[in-house]
Amino acid sequence: MKFSEFSDIALPKIENKMKEILALTKIDQDTSLNKMLSYHLGLGEEEPNQPSQGKRIRPLILLLTTETAGGKWENALAAAAAIELLHNFSLIHDDIEDQSEYRRGRLTLWKKYNLPLSLNAGDALYALSFVCLSDLQRTFPDNISFQAYQLLSLACLSITKGQHKDITFEKAPLVSTDEYLEMIEGKTAALLANSTKLGALLAESDKIKQDNYYYFGKNLGLAFQIYDDILGIWGNPKETGKSVATDLYNRKKSLPILYGLAQNQTFKNMWEKEISVDSIQALSSQLKAEGAYEYSLRLADFYTFAAVKSFHQSEPTGPMVEAIEELIENLTNRKS
Repeated sequence: MKFSEFSDIALPKIENKMKEILALTKIDQDTSLNKMLSYHLGLGEEEPNQPSQGKRIRPLILLLTTETAGGKWENALAAAAAIELLHNFSLIHDDIEDQSEYRRGRLTLWKKYNLPLSLNAGDALYALSFVCLSDLQRTFPDNISFQAYQLLSLACLSITKGQHKDITFEKAPLVSTDEYLEMIEGKTAALLANSTKLGALLAESDKIKQDNYYYFGKNLGLAFQIYDDILGIWGNPKETGKSVATDLYNRKKSLPILYGLAQNQTFKNMWEKEISVDSIQALSSQLKAEGAYEYSLRLADFYTFAAVKSFHQSEPTGPMVEAIEELIENLTNRKS
């Protein structure tokens, strides 16, 4: 089965589950919190022509993992919706902490409403993710439900630890590439890793298979973030929807930039001066000349290979294997 075919079947079910859970946010006759969350999740009626939902990669890969590990993906819908709710809790808080005004072409929640209400909305999504996960008790034995709860809790802790590192990096005079990789392992890769492990758990797989799926998700998450860093400097804005000037102009400590700074050559001297829009092209070219593009691409390919290896070591079966292989290709050989 093609990934797009599976997505067409599964996405409406994931979103219906999220809407069911969001209905719990009604306060007497007040539905304003529900509207805020629906807006952020892309489930509301506002601005329907905007690409506001995101890719829903984490819940989809969780369901695919459940199926290829020998379970039934329909039984894992509560976990898939919970993972997406938790992911979006982190995005609301990230946007506030980073003072980001736009996400997916729309105003971020805190800019559309206000900061206190948006913090509270993020907290609501955090709570709702565990309410949603508790529905697993209807289908699975208590020990499986408890392990699922543990995985989601640990994923959330990893995300917040990664975000803590990311925030402290902003004022740190020097950040190594190893420190950066440790940061994205928490902030980006942890939730994907726990999504794939959770999928294997809900197929009631043994520990070895669960661990293989975990490392599949972790390595895929690392590769995904590094490719994203590459596109942030050398991508095509018409395809990514993001200016290639942003990361350099905002002095974002992404992997290619940290590699360039570590070379202590011309790029570092240029970086330490005032950066203008006119100097972006020269910075980008110099960064590439000093090997940052090649280094980043080589590392992304390394983690992609590791992800594919772990996936096949998990001995996946069934028609959904093709969908996961296609998803890997889409995430690691992309232009947007």
